[in-house]
Amino acid sequence: MSANRYHQHFTVSWDQLHRDVRALCHQLVERDFKGIVAITRGGLIPAALIARELNVRLIDTVCIKSYDHMEQGGLDVMKGVDHDGDGWLLVDDLVDTGKTARAVRDMLPKAHFVTVYAKPEGKPLVDQYLTEVAQGCWIQFPWDMGIAYVEPLVDQMRGQDS
Repeated sequence: MSANRYHQHFTVSWDQLHRDVRALCHQLVERDFKGIVAITRGGLIPAALIARELNVRLIDTVCIKSYDHMEQGGLDVMKGVDHDGDGWLLVDDLVDTGKTARAVRDMLPKAHFVTVYAKPEGKPLVDQYLTEVAQGCWIQFPWDMGIAYVEPLVDQMRGQDS
């Protein structure tokens, strides 16, 4: 998959992510889970926030690499789990094309799979999600961004004149 397929960008701030995860938790609060399995790396922060909101203390990870910045490549499963997911909550930040989702679904077929954000190609693979995002939209997560100084416009313009 090429970065050229992204025609829009959606920036998620830390505050927005926290609000979205809490909204997702409102849909999950009546359920009782043995534990949470976070899909690394994107699912780590949502899983920690969900664990806090649902008072879940047992957290495990499935470690899969499928992206190198905006380029999606092959799947590299670095760590799995030794159960079928029965009674567990499986968490990721986003389901995109469904490539990673299919792999974890095969590993944990009985888990309840949630993501904060879902794109059309991947959303049939999850049990719940909060927000649908267009397939051609790249989501900028807060852990991938930093705050930087931006010179005032007038100073930028003056610098061009020199």
